[in-house]
Formats: sequence, C-alpha cells, structure tokens
Amino acid sequence: MDYLRSVTQSVLGSPQPGHQPTGAETVERLIDRVQSSTLLEDRRDGCRALKAMSRKYRVLVGAHGMDTLTQVLETDRSDHEIVNYSLETLVNITSPEEYPEEMEDEGTTPAGHASVVGEQFTEIFTKRQENIELLVNLLDEFDFKVRYPAVKLLTNLLKNRPKDLQEVILIIPSGVSKLMDLLSDSREVIRNDTLLLLTQLTKSNTNLQKIVAFENGYDHMFEIIEGEGYSDGGVVVEDCLILMLNLLRNNPSNQTFFKEGSYIQQLTSFFSLPLDSRDGWSAQKVTNIHYMLQLVQTLVAPQNPAQVVTSCQKVMNQCGLLQALTGLLMASGVPVDILTDTITTVSDMIRGSQPNQEFFASMMAPSSPPRPAIVVLLMSMVNEKQPFILRCAVLYCFQCFLYRNQTGQAQIIQTLLPQTADANSVTAGQLLCSGLFSLDPVSNWFAAVALSHSLVDNATQKENMLRVQLATSVGSAAVSLLQQCTSILQARSKVLTRFGILMLLSTWLAHCPLAVQTFLAIPTAVPYLTTHVSANEHDELEMVCQGLCAFLLGLCVQFNDGSGSNFSRESLKQLVSDRIGAENFGDKLSNISRTEVYSKAAKSPQLAAKQPSDLVFDHEFCRLFKSLEVSCVRAVTPQLMVGNTAEVCPAEVTKYKDIIRDQDAEITRLRDLLRDIQREIEEVRSDKEQLSSKVQQLHDENTVLKAQQGIAVKSTASSVEANIVENQKESSGESIEELAQQVALLQQQLAEVTHARDYYYYEVYKKEAELTSL
Repeated sequence: MDYLRSVTQSVLGSPQPGHQPTGAETVERLIDRVQSSTLLEDRRDGCRALKAMSRKYRVLVGAHGMDTLTQVLETDRSDHEIVNYSLETLVNITSPEEYPEEMEDEGTTPAGHASVVGEQFTEIFTKRQENIELLVNLLDEFDFKVRYPAVKLLTNLLKNRPKDLQEVILIIPSGVSKLMDLLSDSREVIRNDTLLLLTQLTKSNTNLQKIVAFENGYDHMFEIIEGEGYSDGGVVVEDCLILMLNLLRNNPSNQTFFKEGSYIQQLTSFFSLPLDSRDGWSAQKVTNIHYMLQLVQTLVAPQNPAQVVTSCQKVMNQCGLLQALTGLLMASGVPVDILTDTITTVSDMIRGSQPNQEFFASMMAPSSPPRPAIVVLLMSMVNEKQPFILRCAVLYCFQCFLYRNQTGQAQIIQTLLPQTADANSVTAGQLLCSGLFSLDPVSNWFAAVALSHSLVDNATQKENMLRVQLATSVGSAAVSLLQQCTSILQARSKVLTRFGILMLLSTWLAHCPLAVQTFLAIPTAVPYLTTHVSANEHDELEMVCQGLCAFLLGLCVQFNDGSGSNFSRESLKQLVSDRIGAENFGDKLSNISRTEVYSKAAKSPQLAAKQPSDLVFDHEFCRLFKSLEVSCVRAVTPQLMVGNTAEVCPAEVTKYKDIIRDQDAEITRLRDLLRDIQREIEEVRSDKEQLSSKVQQLHDENTVLKAQQGIAVKSTASSVEANIVENQKESSGESIEELAQQVALLQQQLAEVTHARDYYYYEVYKKEAELTSL
C-alpha cells in the first residue's frame, strides 16, 4: 500500500488536505494522464501506476483503461518499458485466477468471480482482431520485457476464450510460425510458457494441429525432450508430451505424418534407458513415462483408421520399440501403474498384427526356469492378490494376442488337450482352467472371457475344445470341459461367475452345431435355461443373466442341425412357447442391449472397468450378440398358423375387395412418385454436401497456406467465392424446400389412402365373419 501510495502521488501529485481519493478517482486520473500527457515519461509513470493498481482494482482498470493500454501498445511500441507495463496490466485484468489483493468494495469483483471477470475482459479485448495481431507482432521483439508478458497475455486469452483466439490466430499471416519460433528461444522460461500456450492453442482444433505439426513441431519437441534427458527430465518433458498428444489424438493426418517423418523411431530412445532400478522411479519420471506410453497408444489405438494402425505397428516392430516395451514389461521394480500402462500399450501394438503377435508369443520372461511371457502374465490375471487394474490389462493383452490370430488360438487350445500336456511345466490352458474353477468370481470371469477369445470366429477350435477332459477330483472319472462349465453355471450363485460362463458357452455354441448337440446332451442344461428365463426377477443383474440364458437357448435352436436325439429344433421351439412364451422370450433377450454396461462394452475392445462390479460384458461378446440377436428371435418364435376360412364370395365382400384393390393401386402409384421425389432430394443434398465439402477443403488449404507462408488472400477473390457459394447454397436450399413440401403433401395423401384401405379390410373381415357364422 505504501508503494502504491508513493507511485500515485508521484504521478498525480499530493492530494488536497482533508480529501482521500477513492480507487475509482485514482484510476480515472491515471488513465487521463496516460491519454493526455505529451511526455513519454509521464505516460510511462501512469502505466506503471495502473499496473500497480490492476490487481486490487482490476474491474476499474479493465473497464476504463483497456482501450488506453491497447493504444499505448500501438503508439509507444518503440519504448519497451512502457510496453511492458501495459502488457503486464492486461495480463492482470484478464487473468482467470483470483488475486488476494482483490476486495469487494469500490465496485471491484466479488471474491470467487475472478474467472468470470477475466473472461469478460478477454471477450472485450478479442472483439477487435487488430488487438490479437498486435500481440502476435510484438512476439518479434527479442526483449524479454516485451516477449514474455506477450506470451502470458496470449495464454490468458486462450484459457478464457479458446475458440475465439484459435479462429483469429488461424487467419493471421505467419501467426503460428511466430509462436513456433519461440520454442527456439534460449530463455527457458519463454520456451516453457510457449509450450503451455501451444497446448492451449491446439486443443480440439484440427487445422491448428496440422499447422503446428508441419511447422517442425515434432522436431522442436524431440529436441527439447532430448536436451532435458528423456524420462529423467522435469516437467518440461511432460509439457512436450502433452502437446504431442494434442497433435496426434483423433488426427489421422498428423499420425501419418508422424510415421512418415520417422518420428516413431525416436520414441525408442524413451525406453532404451535402464528402467529397472528401484531408486530411479521419481514421481516426475513416472509421469513422463506414463505420457510416453500414452503417445504410443495414440498411434495404434483401435479407434484409428486401420491403415494407420497397421503401418505404425509395422514400424514399431522394425525399429525395436515393441522389443523395448516388452523388455520394460518383464523388468523388475516397475511401479504397478506403469506396468499396467505398458501392458495396455503392448496390447494395442500387437492387436491384429500377425508379425507382432508372433514376436510376443516368442517372448520369454527372465525367470527360473524361463517361461513364455504369456504364461507369466496369465499367472497375474488369475491371482486374486494382484491389483485389479493390472489383471484387467493382462486380459486385454491376451485378447489382443488372439485377435484375428488363429495360430495363437490353436496354441492355447493345444495346451488344454491331454496328449500335449506337460506335467513339468505350467501352460496357459492350465492357468485358464485354474481361474475358471477358482473360488474367486473375478478369476472365473477373466478365465471364461479369455477362453472365449480362443474360440472367436474359429469353428475348428470350438470342436477341438469339445475333446478337453478334466479330472475334477482324485479317483473320479474325467468329465468334459463343456460339462464342467455347465456344472459350474448351475452350482455357483455368484452372478459374475454366471456372466463369464454364459458368455463362454454362447461363443462356443455359436456357428457350431456339434457343440450345440453336445450341450443339449447334458440332461440338466435345457431345464436350467428354461427355468431361469421364465423366472420373474426384478434385480438388474439377474435380468441381464436371464437375457444371457435366453440368448444361449436361442443359439441352441438356431444352430441345431437335428443330428442329436435329445432335442430337435421344433421341440425346442415348442418348449420355449409352452414354458416361456414367445413374447416373454424376446423381452428377456432385449434386456441385454438395453443396459448401459452393454453400450459401454460395445464401444471399445479395451476394458473400462475400475472395480470388479463393473465387469459384466466383453466387447467380442457384444459383437456376437449384435450379429445374432435378431436371428435368434426369429429362430425361436413359432410361426403363426393361419386357419382355412370358408370359401364365401357374396356381392358385398366382392365390392369391398374391388375397393381395396383400387386403393392398393393408388398406394403403389403414390409410393413410386414419393420414391422418385426422395431420390431427387437425395441428389440435390448430395450435390450440396459435395459443394460444401469442396469449399471447406479449399478454405482449409487456404488457411494453412496463409499461416505457413504469411500470404494474405485478396479480399476481392474471397468475396466473389463467397457470393458464388452463397448463391449455390440458396438455390439448393430452395429446391430442397420445394421438394420437401411435395413429399409432405404426398405423405399426407398416402396416410389417408392407407387409412381408408385398412377400414375396408376391416369391413371385409367383418362381413366374412358374419357370413361364416351363418
């Protein structure tokens, strides 16, 4: 306060005796001083005083002085000191943070509303595009007192009004280029704040992401990361990785450029350092490696275009990145969260890639004796003492290993067959069976889902697994795996266990008549399913379980070839009709797709479970259910029998039939006309969409060229192009509107004719019934 008082007194002079100026009066006099003073020193002192007051009286300074401060940036640009004061003042009044000096008197902002005030001042400042251009041009000044506050001010503006700033910076000539040049600034504080600025700038804007990438953005960030020491670096490495994630996520163009620019090879350096030291895992290092793994996942995520994923997977194998990550996966002393992320990353790297899957299958863990990496991972999955998220990651890795990998599926099933079992070693099949028969419901679910992935789209292995025999206890006769699964389903009361077994059985029986006949031969199988489907349950999980039982029963009908003597297709259909009811069966089956957990599981192959209670459906099962739900309903629902009616042809019935025939002809004519008009509408809409797409493409290319080369497109050409596009859009819009009116009229006529026809049908049936009764 003493400093503020001394500054204002030096600028405005001492106050009159007995009068203490208010904050508003002081701000007003300082602004008037900056506007009216002819001496640069006086204006500079006024700006310095405004800066000193801008935290406590931010609303007053912003409301009355923003235009004045902006004018100072234009007129006094050569004086770096006054420019610094103006920029720092603008930084204070646009800050989204709340200052402790702010008070609730004299019209200042109430506490807690700082972000709203900062956003309001940002909106005022950004209304004039010239203000943003002025800030970007100030970045050319090398003086720290100008460049650094200009970066901070742009960062504030982006935080408060990101979309507005993104649109303006896109059309400023060389705007992004000037920002990218700051990454080469020798002063680390400017470079580091520019990273944060670019992170804000590229959020959810594909065009800006492309420009930053093509402006050597990857080169700048890799250079910074290397200089900081890769994973051993500080928070700057984290900021670089976050920015790269912004550029690559949901941007196939940048992903392709990243791959073609040989940047994937540089990722190997992240993981080539010794990572198995227990003393080397600082909190920042864990964070850095976490973001490094996310970067790799972004390139091979299943949601990306298939050609991008395939090409990236190939390069990752060739450059040794896959080998480096599997080495990290098998290293000792790795934190659980990093190990979990590594397993998930490796999973995406091998998913659907046969060479990568073969490499992973050959990977041996450094244990004594050496074991395949798959076996070591499955040990963790069926061990209930391991962290839940780690077990989920292992299951996803196993699923990705078997995805479109019939060779891998055969290898897993072979470990279950007796002639290939080795008593001296632990196999994947033995571990899956141990998890299936465990008392832990989570292990049951994991093992059942893992086994089901060994059978996906593989009829040969479904039949081979029917040969698997198990010894349930010493001295007892061996039973088949299918029979044992059925026994578990009937004996266990845990709903999670039943979910897993039912999904395994559904995958097993689908498209495999031999498995269906074997299942139907089990005496208690069909009674169990019919009893559960016909039960009246209101618990959500139990209703889902009923739906799974109904689906399994539907598969038994659909894929029943009649080769067995227990249940034929017709007898099963009759059983469903008598015990359950066709309508009730359809309702129970539809309960599955109505649940939120089904929708979540169907979206992504990766498990999104955070706790055991989130485990319900598997992604591949959702795909199977979606493809067979309708056909199961059709297979199970009995066809309605239509009885023979008496052959009666009275004159009145004939009259109604003639009317109906005429109405049908009219409906056919109207439908043909409606189809022609709808086709014409689609053609007009298609032409409009193609035109809009072409204009948008030209606009994007123009924007990128302007940003890269700094060449402004002439306004005359832009206006001509805009007029042409607007005229074409108007004409297309008028055509569509006229056609839409015709369609509405025809639809109304069609509805009226259809209603009349239905009425005549009713009269015909009524007359026929009366004549029949006579």
